[in-house]
Amino acid sequence: MSGSTRTPRERMVYSAAQLVRAHGVAATGVREVVTHANAARGSFQHYFPGGKDQLVGEALLWSGRFAAQWVAGYPRTTAHPSPAGLFAHLAAYWRDDLTARRYERGCPVMATAADLAGGDSPVNEQLRAAAAEWERAVVDELVRMRVPRRRARSLATLMLSSLEGAIMLTRVHRDVGVLDTVVTQLSPLLDAHGTRPGVASGH
Repeated sequence: MSGSTRTPRERMVYSAAQLVRAHGVAATGVREVVTHANAARGSFQHYFPGGKDQLVGEALLWSGRFAAQWVAGYPRTTAHPSPAGLFAHLAAYWRDDLTARRYERGCPVMATAADLAGGDSPVNEQLRAAAAEWERAVVDELVRMRVPRRRARSLATLMLSSLEGAIMLTRVHRDVGVLDTVVTQLSPLLDAHGTRPGVASGH
């Protein structure tokens, strides 16, 4: 959905996700979100009676859906899907995004986790849900490649944890070569432990 067709509520959720990506949850204020979203003053309470926690929670759920949709789009990019190809597809999004935005914005899930995961924030429920949706999408794609489901879960954990670390180091060093290195080094392992002809998926 393009920015011009989003409702004010959708714009605020999107803006919250983008600002959390750049500044983290603690440094993202409601007024800043409303301004970024070009929403009317006073509309925040109408759309988000649960306050900032509700807004951030919905921004996380939006981010989880976005990430899952990107994963699901991988089969349309290749005639020969593979675990390594899927990981390269994930990294390619971040390579382009980080370059285009001059390394300003990272992953909203990781940014929120850095601020809140160690505490008892009510937003942690949505944080876990967003991470789970992203991981589930990766598992589902791997299973479609005939990777046994148990192995697919392990590979998904490896892929996403490696990707998140690479995103962080890419921003620190301001160098997308970090992502390229992780893709190059991880790809042989992913394919070696991925698809195995003749093994039924889902076990």
